[in-house]
Amino acid sequence: MTTSTASQSSASAPLLDLQALVVAVRRRRRLWAGLALLGLLAGAAVAVLLPPRPAAVTKVLVAHKDDQPNDTGTLIRTDVELLDTTRIAAEALRSLGSREDPEDFMEDYRGTGLTNNLLQIDVTGDSDAEAVARAKALAETFVADHVRRLRQAAEAESKSLLDQRDSMRKELAEVNKSIGDRSPDDEPNASASIESLFARRAELDSRIAEFDQRAAEALTGTPEVVAGTQIVDAPHAVRHSLPRAVVTDAGIGLALGLVLGLALAAVGAVVADRPVLRREIAANLGASVLAELRRGPRRSVRSWQRRRTRAARERLTTTVARLVRGSAEPVSLLELGCARGAGVIALDVAGALEADGPVVVVDALPGTGLAGARRKSGGPTVLSGERAAAEPQHVRRLGVGSVAPGTAWTDLHHLGSRTVLVVRAGHGSAAWLHTVARQLADQRIAVIGVVLIDPDPRDRTDGTLWDGPPVAASRGRDESPKRHNGTGRLRAERPVVPAATVPDSDQEAR
Repeated sequence: MTTSTASQSSASAPLLDLQALVVAVRRRRRLWAGLALLGLLAGAAVAVLLPPRPAAVTKVLVAHKDDQPNDTGTLIRTDVELLDTTRIAAEALRSLGSREDPEDFMEDYRGTGLTNNLLQIDVTGDSDAEAVARAKALAETFVADHVRRLRQAAEAESKSLLDQRDSMRKELAEVNKSIGDRSPDDEPNASASIESLFARRAELDSRIAEFDQRAAEALTGTPEVVAGTQIVDAPHAVRHSLPRAVVTDAGIGLALGLVLGLALAAVGAVVADRPVLRREIAANLGASVLAELRRGPRRSVRSWQRRRTRAARERLTTTVARLVRGSAEPVSLLELGCARGAGVIALDVAGALEADGPVVVVDALPGTGLAGARRKSGGPTVLSGERAAAEPQHVRRLGVGSVAPGTAWTDLHHLGSRTVLVVRAGHGSAAWLHTVARQLADQRIAVIGVVLIDPDPRDRTDGTLWDGPPVAASRGRDESPKRHNGTGRLRAERPVVPAATVPDSDQEAR
């Protein structure tokens, strides 16, 4: 039992074919490799042409009165924000004797909290000496401001405690006066009142002593905190290594360029929708892939690569020649994106067919000049379409033309009623491949196979249509070829199923 390939593919086709996307991105390696190289060179150029300004760094140990072991860094973040204020910047500039605007100076330095009590200050300047002087002025200004704030807080707390002590002393004086006004001869009922006055006096004495102690502790703890706030790393210039900067910037540029290139290649592959896999090209054209010819390396000096390319061309020539011999009707080669390669294949096939009799290659390729380019002694005769009409009927004809945009479809039938499409992978869009299949079916030209040029070397998909009628047969052609891929295997007979309707593309409309 057989099922329609078109219905299966339409039902199981994913929204985004990751395999096809990976292959398409890999085929556009010139794009993303070029952008990666451009990013590498740009990063290196930036490191050389735009070196960083001279910089200095210093570290300050900041002690806090309310330090806690479980502090999450709130106090040091507060110190960082205090450093980035116009007051600190103005005082540092005043100590340097500079008239620079404090807001402009704030853009030349920054503070970073390394730990809960360690603050790092990074400063830039026009020279190393200026950067070091700025860092020293900022560190000293920050330490002085921090110490002043600590002392002011301690003095304010001590003053508040002493004020409360003085208030209680006044109340104690009134209690003492009340006790002194009492005489031993007072009524016995007044003894309870005297006892309460004595208790109140004792309480006030205790509270006054407590406030005296707290005020003394408030002033005593400040020197320890003040002594703990100091510059622990003297300001020094930051040494700039040009080779390290070049390597770092070049690496960053390489990564950014590579990511950008891969993104552009992926988006371009999705938008362009140019099939690159054998199964996609076969499904869009409605014909099986007979053979493929990989593009050999340019200026290759390796003999095994040349032998492999030569062997592939010989196999391709043998396969196409077998199809031409087994066809009772004229056969043509129609190219899409590989006019020069199709001309070479046509000449090779014609040379292989000359053993069976005279062969004429009918050249209809646009702009290649095949009819006057290659005419060797004993080689196949290459004629243009007008001159080929005068050749005798018993001479075998092998037409070679194009199905690229702008093709005169009605002229293709004169090249042959059966054709082998020579398609370069990734050249035509899916819409145009559908257009080619539909136009050839309308002209009653049967597509007996596809020769794939420059396929992906890692493509492991199957480009063979095991079931389903050819596009030409589905368009109403009575004679349907029973051989599949020229291998002599019979296809299973099945009723003719109408081909799926494909919307017209913009290229076809034009």
